[in-house]
Parts: sequence; structure tokens; C-alpha cells
Amino acid sequence: MFHWWILVFCGTFVFCEGKDIQCDTITDLDFHDSFIGTKLHVRLLLYTKETQLCGEELSHTNISHSKSFDLSRNTTFLIHGYRPTGAPPVWVNKTVELLVNSDNMNVIVVDWNRGAANLNYFTAVTNTKKAAENLTEFVKLMKENGASLSSIHMIGVSLGAHLSGFVGSMLNGKIGRITGLDPAGPLFTGKPPEERLDSSDAEFVDVLHTDMDALGFRLPLGHIDFYANGGADQPGCPKTIFSGKKYFVCDHQRSVFLFMSSLNKTCGITAYPCSSYSDFLDGKCLDCKDFHPAPCPLFGYYVNKWKDVLLKLGQTKTYFSTTAKDPFCKHNYLVDIVTWNQNTRWGFVTIKLFSGRNVTEAKIDHKAAKFEQYTETRLLAQFDEDFENIQKISLKFSTGNMIGPRYKLRVIRFKLRPLEKSNRTPLCRYDLILEENSEVSFRPIPCQDMQF
Repeated sequence: MFHWWILVFCGTFVFCEGKDIQCDTITDLDFHDSFIGTKLHVRLLLYTKETQLCGEELSHTNISHSKSFDLSRNTTFLIHGYRPTGAPPVWVNKTVELLVNSDNMNVIVVDWNRGAANLNYFTAVTNTKKAAENLTEFVKLMKENGASLSSIHMIGVSLGAHLSGFVGSMLNGKIGRITGLDPAGPLFTGKPPEERLDSSDAEFVDVLHTDMDALGFRLPLGHIDFYANGGADQPGCPKTIFSGKKYFVCDHQRSVFLFMSSLNKTCGITAYPCSSYSDFLDGKCLDCKDFHPAPCPLFGYYVNKWKDVLLKLGQTKTYFSTTAKDPFCKHNYLVDIVTWNQNTRWGFVTIKLFSGRNVTEAKIDHKAAKFEQYTETRLLAQFDEDFENIQKISLKFSTGNMIGPRYKLRVIRFKLRPLEKSNRTPLCRYDLILEENSEVSFRPIPCQDMQF
């Protein structure tokens, strides 16, 4: 803990200068502590909009000791995961700041670093249930003092996601919401619902998967499960072990930074219900008909707006793609191409959008697309930037063959429609020839109604 000399409120509009404020922070350990092992000790650090820079450790037995803990507000518990080096999570302070400024809530950081910091992962896993028992008793105390269980939201990262699930289960699934950010996979995969996070643990459970092929959990766990970039490898993360620690943690940690971005509201990431990421990339799951008349759900903190429809649908798997950096948003366009060629062609398409000197590119190359005569081929194009005024478009067709003849693709109609901006007019181009590996540019025009 440390002291800050700051201006603080001493009344509704009165400031007291120079008051000594005692701030409590998450336990900071080092590798030595992790090496010898730590005994579980749970601390609860309260933050509010008024005290967002200064945590207050709460008593586990007497809530009235705190003058800042207002039980009439919603309460969000932020729960970290395994800490093999003992250091506090780098994302805690910023996440707290974003949460308290998104709503007039209490944010309680559940500091179980003593218990999570251990080179023996098995020990940390065992401590999740013990920490959950401790936290459950505190939530019961909150309820006894007038708090509503439905006003409680738990955000758990990795092991913290399962810890949240244990608390919810002990409270018979009555807490309002659990958000699992890349729930841990090792020692939880294959376990029955009572031994991990499950959709029955809260009134509403939303889960994000970012590292399901390593440290995360593969199967769906909530009412809605988000699979970012398919749920495994994240853009911008190292692909080889020579990158050191970042190779092991980058995909896993991306879940937190994606969630933080959703709180910023810089751009909303639309998630599309689908059976697989491959089908999503193929443009097979882009209408969200089950959500009619509401649009597709947005990933992140504000997904609870779709709670009612999601509870009716049951378990829903959704997919989206991101960029490598914050705010992570990709801009999705539906592309329809009708060709004239008598012989079927297979190939890849690259699309560039131009607005003044700005340009953004989408490579549709996850697999070869099939182009048949007079048949509409539907593609999903994903751009890092979005332009309201698209002045020029360029197309390039490629078969990927290094040897053999160069093909041409005669396009009767090219149509481009933004998926998340339904108020924009679709753009078209009629009758153009694409020579393989040659870029063709044109000025688009508003689409006309034509039947093929």
C-alpha cells in the first residue's frame, strides 16, 4: 500500500486539500515467491468512479467499515488467473478505469495472487475452488446487507473464469452475469460442468476464446461464446518460440485487451452466429436471421443487450475477425460476383478500396473460391479501415498457380455491400475482365436491380 496527497471530496461540492489517502494495490510478488510457492490469501480491492485511482481493501466480515461501498450500485468483480511469475496483471488498472467510467458501479479486484503465483500449476488450479469459497461468503454478506445477486457481474480471466463459475454454482446460478475471458483449458478440458465454468452458473454467461489450441478452452461454455479469429491464433502474436514469453501468453492475453476495447466504444465488433470460422469466412453466416429484428450481437461488455434473445436461442457460437492492434475492428463487406466464363474457375481475390489518398486492402485467400457461369459467388471481404466515400476500387484475381496458363475472369457484375452500415448504398461495376495477377481499377456506381 502507498499514500497519495491529492484533492478529495469531503462533501458534495467541498474539497479538502492535502488529505492523506491510503491506497491499497494488488499484491506484487516476484519469481522467488512463485518458485517457493504461495499460500492462498484473498484480498478484495474496491474501486468506484470517485476513487478509481485508489483501491480500498474491504473487510471480508464487515462491509460497513467502507464508506465508499454502495450496495445500491451494480458490482463487478474482476478476477485474474494464473500468475507464474508473481507479478500483478498489467491490464488491471486500465480495466478498472474503463469499467468505473462506463457505469456508476463498484469494481472489486479479487486479488488472489497469493495462491495463483506458483510454478506448480496444479496448486493454482486447486486454489481456484478455495478462493471461490472465500468469495462466495463475501457475496452472501453483500446479499445480507441488501445487495441483489442479479446486480453482480463477475469477469474472470483464464483460471479466474472457472473461479467465477464456482462462485456462481455455489450461489445456485443466481448472480446476474459471468464473463469468461479465454477460460483456462489445461486440467479443465473434459471436466463435467460442475468442475468448470458453465452456462448454468449465472443468469447470463458470455465467453471469449482466443487461445483454444494451447492455454484456453476449446468448447463453448456460455449462453454465447465468441471465437476471435477462430479462437486460436491472434493477429500480431508471435508464431515461433524464439519470441520468448510473448509466444506463450500473447494469444491468451488478447482476450483481455479485446474486452477492454469493447468498453472504449471506439468501434463495435459485430459477432456472427455460425457453426465454424471457416463457414464465417466463406460468407455463409452473415444475416443473423435468428436475431430478427435486432442486428447481430456486438462482442464484449455490452452484449447483455442481446441477453433475452440469447437465452431463448440457447447456446450460441459466434465468430469475428480482428486487426492486430487496438481498437481491433475489422470492417466487413459482402462481395457478390457473377461471371460469364463457360469453364469453372477457382481462385483468390484481392480488393482495394480508395478514398482520396487513403487505401485499405482485403485479401480473400483462406481458400480458393469457385466461379461458375451465371452463378453468384458470395465472398466476405474484411478491411482494416472503413471509408464512407469510396472513390475507386481495384480487383485482382489469382489462381495461385506458379506454372501453367494464365486465366481470365470475365465479371458480369461485381457488388460490394457493407454489412455493419446498412444505410449505405451498395456499390457495383458491370462487365469487366480480370487477367490473372493483374490489378484492375474502376470507379464504382450505385447498384442497379438486375437478375441473372
